[in-house]
Amino acid sequence: MIRTYVLVPIGVLITAYLSFTALFMAVVGGTENSIHKLARLWARLILFLSGVKVEVKGVENVLTDQPQIFMSNHQSGFDIFIVLAHVPGQFRWIAKKELFRIPVFSQAMRKAGYIEIDRQHHDKAMESLKIAAQKIREGKSVMSFPEGTRSQDGRIKAFKQGMFHLALQAGVPIVPITIIGASDIMPKRKIRINPGKITMIIDKPIDVSPYSSETRHELIARVRQVIVNNFNQWRKEGTPPVE
Repeated sequence: MIRTYVLVPIGVLITAYLSFTALFMAVVGGTENSIHKLARLWARLILFLSGVKVEVKGVENVLTDQPQIFMSNHQSGFDIFIVLAHVPGQFRWIAKKELFRIPVFSQAMRKAGYIEIDRQHHDKAMESLKIAAQKIREGKSVMSFPEGTRSQDGRIKAFKQGMFHLALQAGVPIVPITIIGASDIMPKRKIRINPGKITMIIDKPIDVSPYSSETRHELIARVRQVIVNNFNQWRKEGTPPVE
């Protein structure tokens, strides 16, 4: 716990400093891309100070010539740092509304082009997906956690449909991402940070063109199964498999 008591205030100070830096960059002409690079630096600093090492497999599966929608499982608050630091290229977050209530940090997120989503209100959620679709039309990729919230028991929860509607509407591939071990670093609802090693698997892009709104459940099942299979294959010894 001593490690956590030291890391948390340091992390808050780094976050505040880089958030103010992002706002300054925006004032002097910084672009969304440059602010996203600053966010990547923020994530790498937090991981380094926390003693978290990430082994990445499948980085060659990230598309470099077109936008894509990244979809990752979600077990820990550290998932944000993991994908932000280690998924290459530019992308825009679709993030829960609670993060956009944090002073300064929320403004920095907006300057980076990140998108707020309110999953509790359908109309607002649909409006957020329209904004995301515009980002994709501009050539930007999008990152999301289709479970909607972190898993408390380590199991990969059911996926919400919104991001799949977006993928079908935009006609861009889905790139499944599996994170293994993040719940050991920072369990849900616990303020405790443990050093350790994470495995992140970036799987091959899934073409959405064979699917439609009527068959979206097949697409959802396929993407989720890829993530589940990778989790079960690479999980740590002693960790129960998921379904």
